[in-house]
Amino acid sequence: MENIRPTVLITGATSGIGLELARLFAKDNYKILLVARNERELEATSATLRQNGSPEVKVFATDLFERDAAIELYQEISGMGIQVDILVNNAGQGAYGKFIDIDLADELSIIQLNISSLVSLTKFFARGMVARGNGRILNVASIAGKTPGPWQAVYHGTKAFVHSFNVALNNELKGIGVTVTSLLPGATDTDFFHKAGMESSKVVVEGELANPADVAKDGYDALMARKDMVVSGFKNKLNVAMGNVTPDSAQASMMEKQQRPADHKR
Repeated sequence: MENIRPTVLITGATSGIGLELARLFAKDNYKILLVARNERELEATSATLRQNGSPEVKVFATDLFERDAAIELYQEISGMGIQVDILVNNAGQGAYGKFIDIDLADELSIIQLNISSLVSLTKFFARGMVARGNGRILNVASIAGKTPGPWQAVYHGTKAFVHSFNVALNNELKGIGVTVTSLLPGATDTDFFHKAGMESSKVVVEGELANPADVAKDGYDALMARKDMVVSGFKNKLNVAMGNVTPDSAQASMMEKQQRPADHKR
């Protein structure tokens, strides 16, 4: 796979923000490596991207909830002689409910996907980028990482880690041609809420969800400009700014009201 054009690897690439990012890269003629669990959806996405102009798309059916999946994916791609110029860690998931009620295995799986796999892929591919003196990484965090989140305590915690990790790593890599961009979307109209079992929450039932194409464009533009972070959406920018001067306990109380079931009375 010759690098006539740069190659981008995108996780969680068959729907939502990941799919919209893939479309943007395809439009700009990048070679694309798609990573997701469902091989059928990967093939369908690959066919769509080829129609949209991407000269070469490869798919990797990989379950990043699994402990060894990230290293196996890296080894497979490296064994094919593929150089990854841009890494997009988009795959992420949550679990909805009170912490004491959610199955521990489910939450540990979320930590594996949202943190361990992201950190692993970032380390593996960043080393090659640093050796070449050039590369870009886009790690999808969330404005959820800026505030404690009752009803999604673990998910919010993982996104707080991701954003902090992104900012720290970008600082470490400063001046060597490799940048890490942290994308912080708000509630977005994707399959996330269905997978998390969150359809009954107030934020879904009564809230206004962002268009994933708009979020992807914000992330893509920030990545290409080598910005350290971008909060997607004007309202989300205001919420983050307000959160910076609001005590964590007060933010948690406000978030509890937003994320509780729409018919819930505390």
